[in-house]
Amino acid sequence: RYFLADPSITRLWSALRRVAKNQLADLGPALDRYRPQRHRFTRITPDELHGWMQRDEAVLIDVRPVVEYKAGHLPGSISMPIDNLSEHIAELPKGKTVVAYCRGPYCVYADQALELLMDQGYPVARLEEGVAEWLEEDYPLET
Repeated sequence: RYFLADPSITRLWSALRRVAKNQLADLGPALDRYRPQRHRFTRITPDELHGWMQRDEAVLIDVRPVVEYKAGHLPGSISMPIDNLSEHIAELPKGKTVVAYCRGPYCVYADQALELLMDQGYPVARLEEGVAEWLEEDYPLET
């Protein structure tokens, strides 16, 4: 287990992922085999998320460990770490789409959370990007 609790580490992690993606042609297909449910969920962009949040159509959950959430999280997100998400599902409104995010496109925490939420009847979507990509686009974080 690891934590990305410092913005400089988050930027380094993001840069390493980009290098791997650009240099390893087999990375995408390998990840698709590793995460078969990857394309099962609606995937949204930061701009789409912003619109949904402005129209009060979604609730945004951060499924990373609490230490990472405290280091910086997307504005308006609620900390619901994957390790204890099942204990807090009842706190989520049923009438809104639950959008989950974690460390980025290769993090399985969001997929696991969405699977659990779908099983409970929640409409779900995945913010494909994580905190590192959010920062790269110059979007703000809350602490």
